Amino acid sequence: MSRWGLRLLVAGGLVVSTAAAMAQSAEKAAAPNGPKAAAPLDTAIFAEIPPFERPDLSPDGKSIAAKVAVNGTQYFAIFPLDGGKPRVVGLGEVDLNWWTWVNDEWLVIGVGQLVPYEGEEIYVSRAFGVNAVTAKLTKLASRDAAQDADDVIWTASDGTPRILMASQTSLYTNMPGFWPQVDEIDVSTGRHKTVVRGNEGIFNWYADGSGAVRMGFGMSLDGRNRRIVYRPGAKGSFRTIDRARTHKDTLTVPAMFLKEPGKAVMIADDEKGYSALYELDLETLARGKQLFASKGYDIGGLVSDATGFNYIGVSVNEDKPEIRWTDPAIDAMHKAVAAKIKGGEPRIVSLSRDRSAAIVHVGGANAPGAFFLYRAADDSMQLLEMNNRTIGLKRMNPVRTIRYKARDGLEIAAVLTLPFGKKANLPLIVMPHGGPFARDTEEWDWWTQFLAERGYAVVQPNYRGSSGYGTPFTEKGQGQWGLAMQDDLNDVVTELARLGIADAKRVCMVGASYGGYAAMRAAQRDGKLYRCAAAYAGVSDLNRMISHDRNFLGAGARKDWLKMQAPDLKTVSPLYRAEEFSIPVLLVHGKKDRVVPPVHSRLMAQKLQAAGKDVIWIEQPEADHHFSRSEDRLQFLKALEAFLAKHNPA
Repeated sequence: MSRWGLRLLVAGGLVVSTAAAMAQSAEKAAAPNGPKAAAPLDTAIFAEIPPFERPDLSPDGKSIAAKVAVNGTQYFAIFPLDGGKPRVVGLGEVDLNWWTWVNDEWLVIGVGQLVPYEGEEIYVSRAFGVNAVTAKLTKLASRDAAQDADDVIWTASDGTPRILMASQTSLYTNMPGFWPQVDEIDVSTGRHKTVVRGNEGIFNWYADGSGAVRMGFGMSLDGRNRRIVYRPGAKGSFRTIDRARTHKDTLTVPAMFLKEPGKAVMIADDEKGYSALYELDLETLARGKQLFASKGYDIGGLVSDATGFNYIGVSVNEDKPEIRWTDPAIDAMHKAVAAKIKGGEPRIVSLSRDRSAAIVHVGGANAPGAFFLYRAADDSMQLLEMNNRTIGLKRMNPVRTIRYKARDGLEIAAVLTLPFGKKANLPLIVMPHGGPFARDTEEWDWWTQFLAERGYAVVQPNYRGSSGYGTPFTEKGQGQWGLAMQDDLNDVVTELARLGIADAKRVCMVGASYGGYAAMRAAQRDGKLYRCAAAYAGVSDLNRMISHDRNFLGAGARKDWLKMQAPDLKTVSPLYRAEEFSIPVLLVHGKKDRVVPPVHSRLMAQKLQAAGKDVIWIEQPEADHHFSRSEDRLQFLKALEAFLAKHNPA
């Protein structure tokens, strides 16, 4: 246990307060319409880690599990809503990746950690049972568990503390244990019973609502060949029902098994390439009628009911994320909550089993907002916790979605944040998202709000290759890393200058991950358009990403895909073109980044220094890829603020 650094504490007091301690009327507190502060807020305010993240109600509605922040450090905690003492899990060096309730008393948490292995470090995942009442921790992985041992594919709905979990027992591809087996586990005791043995080539298993393992996803070690195996019930042999031999081939995978034998629902592209929800016949793989679509956008996924056999909502992300409730009772609850909120955007994030209680987030793109507890019996809302205790429920800088045409006529959506009360001739920050298969939407963003608070217009273009706008739009990014994708970023500068919003002579690019790559590429390729560039956790060498992936399952397919992202990866990699950088650059990278190795920024800084370029290089010793610590956020924002004040003052 000590290897994982987990400690369960019974807290006598915690920064996060329970609903009973902070009960307020939602009619008085929930509308984020407070006055805008006259003076810019202090930098440290934007660096605050949210004190309450991803809260989840227990099935009986009597407790809440959430990630919490205490003095800038994150913990996992369980809060009894009757005012009892919270239980807090000290994580140490371990990542808390997910959690789920199994029954009223037990949860499962998934954690991860880098561990030494044959002279290198590998990322190992594990699952633990946590008793919400007694503070007991139960290790769920077997003694011979290997790298991945936390894939919970089912939890019981009958009140018993049972789960199905898939896990490896070997790190070696020539050993049977490399392919995960599925065990039924009693979370309260850790006892295992194998229900599906490892099957060569099958790396992911799927169960239906009853706990029957029905399907597996398999691929060759290089990832270039994929297949789906299926069986109609809990017993019998699996048969291959679909194959894919190229990166463009799609596999028929159910989004949810229905109770009716042989029936499921699937998410697949419509005739225009936008994902939608359809009926699926598992025996014939025939697609049935369309059940749900979000016109002009992809859908995100399904919200399951307690049985696991039905969906009660569909997540969509048009200009902003939301859930469209297909269950009439929950839709009515959402409308009842919305009627209480003046100008806010309520979103139900968790429900009790009997739907008598719900956790509701109230906020918006310009307001960090807060979490509330809604009780259906008396139609009440009680404040749980603010997302930012200093800003509270105030509105900050306005956010909206704009659309512009790239130079080849492609329409691009972008999220625009403006300083409060200012609309014209503003200094501009172009902030491309990471991924690049991802997208920005109208959501609270501490980076953009900080920059807007300092007087900058901030635009976040969803350049070609972004997700959410249909497969054809995503495919337009293939082969265009650092090329047409970069042009899309530049073209928004032209558009905002044409509209009079931005001063085309005062523009910088700031980004993280792929966005950090784009910022470096802008400094190297498009210095005439920008005054400076800042990259957090940026990729400087695309070929190095192939080397980084070579030891992972599916590395061959990943290599094939990366090589298709530009005609020549070296040519569009900033690392090899340091002499072409023509504007000042700020590079910041966390030493504990497990997504983009910090060597990307370290080598880029060395090359720029050798070439006599204007570069500031900061390596944060405790930072990861996701800004999990307040200290790292604050150091970055202060460095960025000083850098911009010097090279692109507001």
